[in-house]
Amino acid sequence: MSPAARHALPYATQFFGFGVLLPFLPAVLAARGLEAAEVAIVLALGSAVRLLAGPAFGRVADALGAPRAVLAAVSVAAALAALGFLWAAGFVLLLLVHLVLSAATAPVMPLTDAMTVAAARRHGFDYGRVRAAGSIAFIAAALLAGQAVAAFGPAAAAWLMALGFAGTALVALLLPRAEPRPAGPAGLAGFFAPLRIPAFRWLLLVSALVQGSHAFYYAFGTLHWQAAGLGEGLIGALWAAGVVAEIILFVWGRGLVARLGPIGLCVVAGLAGVLRWGATALTTDPLLLFPLQLLHAATFGAQHLATMQLLARVVPPAQAGTAQALHASLGAGLAIGLLTLVSGPLYSAFGGGGYWGMAVLCALAVPVSVALGRAVKR
Repeated sequence: MSPAARHALPYATQFFGFGVLLPFLPAVLAARGLEAAEVAIVLALGSAVRLLAGPAFGRVADALGAPRAVLAAVSVAAALAALGFLWAAGFVLLLLVHLVLSAATAPVMPLTDAMTVAAARRHGFDYGRVRAAGSIAFIAAALLAGQAVAAFGPAAAAWLMALGFAGTALVALLLPRAEPRPAGPAGLAGFFAPLRIPAFRWLLLVSALVQGSHAFYYAFGTLHWQAAGLGEGLIGALWAAGVVAEIILFVWGRGLVARLGPIGLCVVAGLAGVLRWGATALTTDPLLLFPLQLLHAATFGAQHLATMQLLARVVPPAQAGTAQALHASLGAGLAIGLLTLVSGPLYSAFGGGGYWGMAVLCALAVPVSVALGRAVKR
């Protein structure tokens, strides 16, 4: 099996699990007896745990020099936690199961990214094409889980989640062993070492602005379109169009990515966000929304590819897992979480006009991207 194929397998399996987890976990919790307010508390506390667990496990992987083993271990824990939803009952037990699941899944993607980026540099394969396996698996899992839940109830989603993460644990063992590398700083010094790199701090800010700008879309995009009279099938097609555009960039965009470079990709992501969110604030016409959704390839895909390139360039290999997890927690997770809280009052006050706030964030990302470029040169 080629190195690219080996590294594509963990993306396919973990995104299969996430493709079930994200859409259907609330339904699983509700089926186990939780009220809507309790579901919200469980999900919010799980998000808080992810912010801490991701960097912590990333640091463990770097300290041990064994990202493959840590990925396999946390994936097993995630699979067992998913099965825990089948027997846990009551708010406290369900909360505990979800906290374990959140802690276990938090480092899965950052560790996979760290190993794949390093392998792409070593073997010369295209990271974007490998990463596309995850996006394809996400769509397939969401479609399959929808059919399974309709036929067998929400318990089917727990089984499918467990299957995806158990698969990740197995295929993690197919990854090549990490090459020996110098040990990074120990203890808390190692945990915070990436934050001492100026370019890394600027990258966190760019990602927080661009990736965080999706918070309003994730939280209220469907509700806004439903209020405008769009049907569920059409709304689903709009969401799918964005993911398909992302896949196209990952699979066939290597030449464009190389020409733009990581800083150019960040600038393109910011400018595309200004156009996407500004125009989405003004229209609910599907004929206009579909081409706007294709800009997801830029606002999410281009920024993600730029991030992977920059992390490989500015962070020492001994800190790769920690840096990936810190970026996932601070550059994306924390920003999206905080902006989701802000999006509620924005939507209540302005409806779809709240997208203008997201457009402003993307506009700010353009000069910050220029500052990031200067820091990378230094």
